[in-house]
Amino acid sequence: MIKKKQITPDAARLKMADLCARSEQCEYDIRQKLQKMCIPVSEIDNIIDFLVERRFIDDTRFAKSFTNDKIRFSCWGKNKIRMALRMKRIPSCIITEAFEDIDEDDYNDALWKAAKSKAKSLDLLDYNDRAKLYRHLLSRGYESSLISSAIAALRTQQ
Repeated sequence: MIKKKQITPDAARLKMADLCARSEQCEYDIRQKLQKMCIPVSEIDNIIDFLVERRFIDDTRFAKSFTNDKIRFSCWGKNKIRMALRMKRIPSCIITEAFEDIDEDDYNDALWKAAKSKAKSLDLLDYNDRAKLYRHLLSRGYESSLISSAIAALRTQQ
């Protein structure tokens, strides 16, 4: 059995500061990483306070970045993004603020891209294939009214 090398709280603080400098991180993720390093809870709170004071961690900035990235690169819908942010313990007010910054054109482009990609392998004249596309887009987190509009538009193109 391999034993983990014990890390000091100061070394953990520097390691987390380095991680946060390289990429956006939320408080929950950093707290989880520190717990895996077997850092005592009181020290974890001190490290988190240090990182928040120096703006290494900012949940608002993280939520906006996460939302933007998931729409642009993963073609996720608002429902899936909201659930992912809730799992990271981001407060609802911050999620709402992040959603206000979403560019509707980018959001619709992401939906269209996801719909066209899945529709390539389907016959949209068949009800079962349309239902399959609908369920796929619903699982990606898109709203049902937008999905219906996208499927109707794709169906007229076919």
